[in-house]
Amino acid sequence: MKNKILVTRSSMPSIEEYVEEIKPMWESHWLTNMGVKHEKFREMLREYLSVDNIDLLTNGHMALELSIQALEVKGEVITTPFTFASTTHAIVRNGCTPVFCDINADDYTMDVSKIESLITDKTSAILPVHVYGNVCNVEEIQRIANKYGLKVIYDAAHTFGVRYKGRSMGSYGDVACYSFHATKVFNSIEGGAVCYKDKEVGESIARLKNFGIRGPEVVDGVGANAKMNEFCAAMGICNLRHLDEELVKRKRVTERYRERLSGVDGIQLNPEQPDVEPNYAYFPVVFDEKKFGATRNDVFEALAAEKIGARKYFYPLTNTFECFHGRYDVQLTPVALSISRRVLTLPLYSDLSMEEVDRICDIVLSCKR
Repeated sequence: MKNKILVTRSSMPSIEEYVEEIKPMWESHWLTNMGVKHEKFREMLREYLSVDNIDLLTNGHMALELSIQALEVKGEVITTPFTFASTTHAIVRNGCTPVFCDINADDYTMDVSKIESLITDKTSAILPVHVYGNVCNVEEIQRIANKYGLKVIYDAAHTFGVRYKGRSMGSYGDVACYSFHATKVFNSIEGGAVCYKDKEVGESIARLKNFGIRGPEVVDGVGANAKMNEFCAAMGICNLRHLDEELVKRKRVTERYRERLSGVDGIQLNPEQPDVEPNYAYFPVVFDEKKFGATRNDVFEALAAEKIGARKYFYPLTNTFECFHGRYDVQLTPVALSISRRVLTLPLYSDLSMEEVDRICDIVLSCKR
């Protein structure tokens, strides 16, 4: 019986490298609260992402939640339903109302031609999502935001290491939020970061992630506990050292998929965007049942029967979640609905062998009728 292939597998340094990185903690006993590893990791990230300001948090979700709070966003937030639950939940948990904008059929990011029609006197921010490593139309989003005086908060969880016109995605918007979850291209086991421009926003995030504490005897706000611990920071330090070689390996896997699946009638592959240096984060495939002869679910089940874990990512749309039953009209985002019913992300990680990629492709192609 062949080994099971998961949709992703976490990148990790050698155990020796990680142990060496955490060894000083047994002398200092400093395990959290912005210690030496936290500060080292933050500086490494600031340099790697070429941003002026960055702060670390316990995960990408808290990066989003606290950024919304720090920017004092109220009322309506224009966003996308084609995303992970965290994006929408961060808006709702802050007492704001998500207003869902449809997506482009080619790169799955927010359709900027529809944003202005959604703006009302209650709109205070736009929260776009870079999807599968694909970059939003950042110029048009910023133009619209400037015109209407709106904040821009990017969910950049899928674009760590991605650059557009030479700039990292952390440098766009009022803030950009990253996730370093174990399933991401780059991980710190659990973790997240906020890149920001306004230092007052940074000071607010720093307080919010530490219970609203401003000083030893001053707590002037109500905050959360969203501090990254030293063990996660140490893992991030180690993994960042090896990120470039990881991306080379992921590129090789992606290219093999493209060799095997490009030009197949009924299959739409992820676009290669101009001016974008990709991170090969995901390999989504969108199936056209009429042309391919099989549905996304048929392919999913065929892979599962061979112990290969693909993922219906993103399905269901966040505006169809049971917790929001009856609140949003999914028919207002028809492109997102269509893509969510037809997309399947295939396994992709740096150690996936060419033989395994070929095996996956053989099964996918065997479904074609």
